[in-house]
Amino acid sequence: MSTPGRLFLVRHGETDWNVAGRLQGRRDVPLNSLGRAQAARVGRVLGQLAGDVTQLHYVSSPLSRALETMRILRTALDLPGADFTHDPQLAELSFGQWEGLTWPEIRRRDAAAVKTRELDPWSFTPPDGESYVSLSHRAGSAIDRVKGDAVVVTHGGVIRALLHAKAGMPSAQAALVPVRQGAVYVLRGGQFEVAD
Repeated sequence: MSTPGRLFLVRHGETDWNVAGRLQGRRDVPLNSLGRAQAARVGRVLGQLAGDVTQLHYVSSPLSRALETMRILRTALDLPGADFTHDPQLAELSFGQWEGLTWPEIRRRDAAAVKTRELDPWSFTPPDGESYVSLSHRAGSAIDRVKGDAVVVTHGGVIRALLHAKAGMPSAQAALVPVRQGAVYVLRGGQFEVAD
């Protein structure tokens, strides 16, 4: 099913946990200085891509790294920083007990589960966490409520889920596709392109 209008999907800017390779999931980790610069740059890119930015809807994940990214990019667009909505269904994939750990740490602690995940990363559920299958339904429902053209600031896992749910990317590919910070993923009519 394609989404009407254009969706400008933005991954939040960099955090110190991104730099360290720690799984953030639902942990509320703030942007670092590069992340704030990335958010401002994305605002300028959106201004070039979107046309009249006052006509767009703006919705964010409720996690602080996404909220701050949205405030900064709106300020870069000369829009009021706080004038947007947030949707809890756009929060990042829950990694459960793995949150806060790096992949080397997880492999040492839970090698069998990591091997299971490698066989089918889309359907795998981390201990006390969430699968991409569940995330795809959750995030897809949030996007279905968005009317018209919209800027959505969210997370790498959510963008992967939406590339599958709304642009038809095969799940095996979507689970592993790198999602860059500082880029805009434009979805329209079941297709997507990356602008940066």
